[in-house]
Amino acid sequence: MTRPFRFGVVAPLGTDLPTWRDRVRRIADSGYSTLLVPDFPLTQPAPGPMLATVAALTDLRVGTWVYASPLRPAWMTAWEAHSLSLLTEGRFEFGIGTGRPGIEDELRDKGLPVVSPNERLAQVRETVKRLRDLDGPDRRTPVAMAVLGPKARVLAAEVADTVTFALGDQPRGEVERLAREFRTSGDVELALAVPVIGDSVAPHMAPPDTDPAVLRAADALTVLPDDPAAAAEEIQRRREEIGFSYFVFGADFADRFAPIVAELAGR
Repeated sequence: MTRPFRFGVVAPLGTDLPTWRDRVRRIADSGYSTLLVPDFPLTQPAPGPMLATVAALTDLRVGTWVYASPLRPAWMTAWEAHSLSLLTEGRFEFGIGTGRPGIEDELRDKGLPVVSPNERLAQVRETVKRLRDLDGPDRRTPVAMAVLGPKARVLAAEVADTVTFALGDQPRGEVERLAREFRTSGDVELALAVPVIGDSVAPHMAPPDTDPAVLRAADALTVLPDDPAAAAEEIQRRREEIGFSYFVFGADFADRFAPIVAELAGR
């Protein structure tokens, strides 16, 4: 079954607070589904207070994009996620993954243990289990997982409601294969994070040395044209051919792509 389109925005706090609040309100007024914040400790306020603020200001759904499992104990992440689900009256989406490239250096800098990828994946499983226990029978906080390797994809098929592939310059054909294999495992929403629009790279969504020209040459799905009409056509192609229905952009592109959202959201 073809899922309707929805659109999210990763909106870190990179300005003064009033400017960020104004951006949040514009995003809500433009028809986006979800406002998301990254898990970059000490570079901005913690995700929980930011998302609670957004939920109080707007009717948007809110979510993490995504918690890095090794940065905090599983029980603590689950407790915060459950608390956000309660405080937003069910508008919170719990995004979690094993950590971005270079997470090992960040763990060392913060005096945290450096654990293997398998252990980080086990932390994801434990966090989701604890969240389900806290939610109890009357609440189900939606879980979004960022995955790439086969073990992560297997876990996501078991526990996630939404899945995004942690992509870089993988060509379209490789992503089509990943999505085709994953879709056979159940009814899960496929999300596509698009950090590059034209020649601009969204902060906190891709490494700062990302080269848009290289992505275009590879026919990577992490880039879209900056012309809204051409981007809308490509977005529809990606749902038709691959199954992506939830698209996530950086906040710097939210105003420019608002016409796309107005045209496609909910269709």
